Amino acid sequence: MRTQLALIQREFWEHRSIYVTPLVIGLVISLMSITGQVSISANEHVDTAILGMSNVSEEARATTISVMMLVVFTLFALAAAVLTVFYSLDSLYAERKDKSILFWRSIPVTDFETVFSKLIVALLAIPLVTFAAVMVTHMLVGVIMSVWLGIRGGDAWHLIWQAAPLAGNWTAMFAMLFASALWLSPFVGWFLLVSAYTKRSPMLMAFLPIIVVPMLERMLLGTHMIGNAIFIRSAQNPIFKDADTLSYMFKDEDLHSLAESGISLLSILDIGRFVSSPGLWLGLIVCGLFTTAAIYVRRYRDES
Repeated sequence: MRTQLALIQREFWEHRSIYVTPLVIGLVISLMSITGQVSISANEHVDTAILGMSNVSEEARATTISVMMLVVFTLFALAAAVLTVFYSLDSLYAERKDKSILFWRSIPVTDFETVFSKLIVALLAIPLVTFAAVMVTHMLVGVIMSVWLGIRGGDAWHLIWQAAPLAGNWTAMFAMLFASALWLSPFVGWFLLVSAYTKRSPMLMAFLPIIVVPMLERMLLGTHMIGNAIFIRSAQNPIFKDADTLSYMFKDEDLHSLAESGISLLSILDIGRFVSSPGLWLGLIVCGLFTTAAIYVRRYRDES
């Protein structure tokens, strides 16, 4: 355990984008929030809007705040997905490119421990850092809005903090981040294998088979098994009860019905179905096979 913690710390040292990326996104969102508050202050209808929000139901305010929190979360989640791809492809490739692998092989750390630490960072550490950044950003934006409402004469406690379902939304976002990481784990394992094997252009070597193989299957065999396994998996996650419900929360015409039903982010998740999904466990097995292959390649590849 101590060795793994040291190896994970090494990943944070060598790949600062793991924490710099969510930090920058949080800073940008906070600055945009300040800019937005200043911009709308010039609107003559702002005070009327604040009064109107004071008179709507708490469920409606909770839904509106949940949508705002979800928008912020979505930006972080997309950035985390991109970061995971680049990290997985670079983690084993970079140490061979700069020959630092020769140094790491000189210390008493096995190839299994090294590759496993990179898998842990991709599947657990990046979502955890992202989630921490999401919570901090939500709080900062909430404080900024509270200050602005106070200046405008509004009751920030009544409009924001009393209605905001922070605990429920954060629990749902935590589940979504880690469920997405586990659901897409076969891709992470594949990226680690490519990173351990390829001599150049890991991005091209990783995505070319993903695109070409399904096309060849369709042309030569007339089937779509591989394509469905790749593209449907990347787009559909069984943790959601109904994938359309999440998209509804971004549509203005559906906000009223959602507010009336008191929908929350937790209510659109089905964690039990996700955990019991055969696709989840099959994906973890595929990830394990790819990771095992990456360990084998790193162990027996001659970098001298």
